[in-house]
Amino acid sequence: MTDHKVGTREEWLAARNELLEREKELTRRNDELARERRELPWVPIEKEYRFETEDGTKSLAELFDGRSQLLVYHFMFGPEYTAGCPVCSSGADTYNGAVPHLNARDVTFTCISRAPLDKLLGYRERMGWSFPWASSEGSDFNYDFGASHTEEQLAPFLEGDLPAVVAKLAAACGTDVAGYVVEGPALSAFALSDGVVYQTYATAARGLEIMLAFYPLLDRVAKGRDEEGAEFWIRRHDEYESAGAE
Repeated sequence: MTDHKVGTREEWLAARNELLEREKELTRRNDELARERRELPWVPIEKEYRFETEDGTKSLAELFDGRSQLLVYHFMFGPEYTAGCPVCSSGADTYNGAVPHLNARDVTFTCISRAPLDKLLGYRERMGWSFPWASSEGSDFNYDFGASHTEEQLAPFLEGDLPAVVAKLAAACGTDVAGYVVEGPALSAFALSDGVVYQTYATAARGLEIMLAFYPLLDRVAKGRDEEGAEFWIRRHDEYESAGAE
């Protein structure tokens, strides 16, 4: 860090103000993108889905819990996993505290995974979270919304040169690579109007960085994300100290 450019306070202010104009431009563009998201056509959900929750079996409409909007995070926790994905878990540390604020704006938030409900709730207790979590075990829900895939669908990917981190994450979830990658993270948004559920939005891949609040914070410190060429670093929040001791 000692080889970085050093300047006076006046030089810093001039450069900061120039950057601020571009940040404001990005903010305005982001506002415009948010408006464009809201203008996407809605797709009615005609298929019936059933989920196991702490309050019993529910339909997709019942997951709204009396509100008109529903956000679903497809948390990577497959039936064969012994623990949830570490990256999904890092995001849960962010949105767990956001749930009451979303509820106040007529939005219900829930995670949905294919693992049995008892596994999900046991892991949630370990991690100290409180957000709603439903199991779609035996349902096509995660497959239909692009969050789960069959090994046949993933065959070309599995036959390629996989990054070493994939095997590391699979081991952290108590499964093998094939068992790990059949699950994928995604965010789906739904609306309930006149008894009909509609899908209104979805995102995956880097679109999910909104779930990882530590990344925007890292983007604002001197080293930034500092991930280039570095070992994959994200762990569950109760594993950092033990990892550092190894």
